[in-house]
Amino acid sequence: MNKFEGNVISKLPGVETSIFAVMSGLAIRHNAINLSQGFPDFPVSKQLIDSIHKKMLAGFNQYAPMPGVLEFRKQIVAKAAKTYQVDYDVETEVTVTAGATQALFTAISAFIRDEDEVLIFEPAYDSYGPAVRLNGGIVKYIQLQLPDYHIDWQEVTNKITHRTKMIVINTPHNPTGSVLSNQDMIELERITKNTDIIILSDEVYEHIIFEGKKHESVCAYPSLAARSIVVGSFGKTFHATGWKMGFVLAPENLMKEFRKAHQFNVFAVNTPIQYALADYMTDPENYLHLGEFYQQKRDFFVERLSTSRFKIIPSYGTYFQLLDYSAISEEKEMDFATRLIKEFGLASIPVSAFYQKKDDNKILRFCFAKGEETLEKAAEILCKI
Repeated sequence: MNKFEGNVISKLPGVETSIFAVMSGLAIRHNAINLSQGFPDFPVSKQLIDSIHKKMLAGFNQYAPMPGVLEFRKQIVAKAAKTYQVDYDVETEVTVTAGATQALFTAISAFIRDEDEVLIFEPAYDSYGPAVRLNGGIVKYIQLQLPDYHIDWQEVTNKITHRTKMIVINTPHNPTGSVLSNQDMIELERITKNTDIIILSDEVYEHIIFEGKKHESVCAYPSLAARSIVVGSFGKTFHATGWKMGFVLAPENLMKEFRKAHQFNVFAVNTPIQYALADYMTDPENYLHLGEFYQQKRDFFVERLSTSRFKIIPSYGTYFQLLDYSAISEEKEMDFATRLIKEFGLASIPVSAFYQKKDDNKILRFCFAKGEETLEKAAEILCKI
């Protein structure tokens, strides 16, 4: 194809291919065990897959309503009520999205204008910052504090200006596995009180939380819920990341603006999957014990690393485990992660990729949403290094 001869000015200069695609691509080329990209390698519920097939055969194959199938929205609202004792309106305060990343992008597009400032905590999921910049906003990064990746709320207070339009939070947190506490939510309430700041709360791992900890959703705090857009993911909850099925909860005045952008972004989401999930969610047992399920996997993986030279950083949620390799090598994270693939056949993600300035703390992220055989092989490799 002939090359475009016009002047192309990038809206995202310096942005490269996602680290997830890079490391997964390397894993494929070198036939490595892939603990980099966050997706399970075990089957999705047969009951759920059979249900989708039945919905297709029954003719549910055309456009769904723009906000989502009504039966599905009812189940999302019911889940929120059961989990957080909150009451969202099924008609005006819930929207089904094509995954969480689309929901995040749409929320940012709906509210961020030129020169609006958005506070983002890093290490941060890699879609937040580019979405803000594409919409003309200014990202102000705040680093989570080592070694436990907690928020310095005084720094947050200092970063807020009259231009601050949004604060993006993520709990349980990808990539670190840290979780926000009740005290964190109280601080967030205090800081945003009497402001026009919107909170974009990425809660895709809401049901994957360990050690008996409670997921502190913003929707459980009335004054925060009133200014918050809450993003969830059924891909994470039901081990089906390839289905790209997410949702948003927000008060009506915020949801009205969200839907204005959503309708021109994707309009509607996969119809038969929505109907099948609506049926599947009538039994809360299908999602209430997810934390126990993944904690067993985390413990299985960590226990087999007891003889390794890696330092284990506690993971309290998500399906990611951070390992500190500073006692093994002085190599930069990307270099060490690449060598781990090429020489040892194991793929991970360098945490430096989640920082705007590629901060290097000698830490790699490993996904433990895998079968025991995969985790056993990965641990054996790590223990030999």
